[in-house]
Amino acid sequence: MKKFIAGILCIMCAALFCGFAPVNAELARPADVACSARAMALVDGDTGELLYCKNCDKRMEPASTTKICTAITVLENQTLLDLPMPIPDEAVGVEGSSLYLQKGEMLTVRDLLYGLMLQSGNDCAVALAVIVGGSVDGFVAMMNETAQKAGATNTNFVNPHGLHHDEHYTTAYDLCKISYYAMQNELFREIVATKQHRTPYHGHDYDRNFPNKNKILYNYEGGNGIKTGYTKKSGRCLVSSATRNGKTYICTVLDCYDMWEESMRLLDKAFTRKSN
Repeated sequence: MKKFIAGILCIMCAALFCGFAPVNAELARPADVACSARAMALVDGDTGELLYCKNCDKRMEPASTTKICTAITVLENQTLLDLPMPIPDEAVGVEGSSLYLQKGEMLTVRDLLYGLMLQSGNDCAVALAVIVGGSVDGFVAMMNETAQKAGATNTNFVNPHGLHHDEHYTTAYDLCKISYYAMQNELFREIVATKQHRTPYHGHDYDRNFPNKNKILYNYEGGNGIKTGYTKKSGRCLVSSATRNGKTYICTVLDCYDMWEESMRLLDKAFTRKSN
């Protein structure tokens, strides 16, 4: 028995010295990469593995990239996507980026989702929150549950649109986690990859037209998402996604003046890494 125990100990010691010991995930985190963003993270879109980072666990304001979590929370909790819904009073006159929704106007949840993600309508965010959650506060609680499910443990949302609030925060890595989670949903992927959406405009003889503000879709090979964001407090923010030859990467840059160039450079770096 003593010889047997001694043998087991020898095997364990050999495993430790040969590099077979369990790896601490935090110790295995990649070193920061050069980037003009105040914080960034890039993950493998197929596995969620963190590949590149800079201050990726620093709490930051996400601005309208918040709407990634808004959209996937709606999609997971609302089945009546094509039934016209009256716009709630709370959604009329919301500040910032807006579709200028009108009292008494009818829109489907699907159209509101396109308005949310393509035109970044803050009024769409409030309308969806009230329709799906019963109230903004009720929906925000659902959003935070979604973030937890996605593994975003350093995130706290207090509204569905991302306008400034001292207690509204996330991290570059958490945004990648939420985006990776959201991109598993087929309709979410379809919406964020859409360059333009049209829908009838209540009370008008012409359609509403929602062009997508995300330049990644137009200027980057394989670009297929996801969401822009900006406030004076947050700076320029972007979560981008691209797929080439069946391989997907998701990149988040926060407070990044040249967010388009930096995101494309980082995605290039990832795709080059894959080909080596």
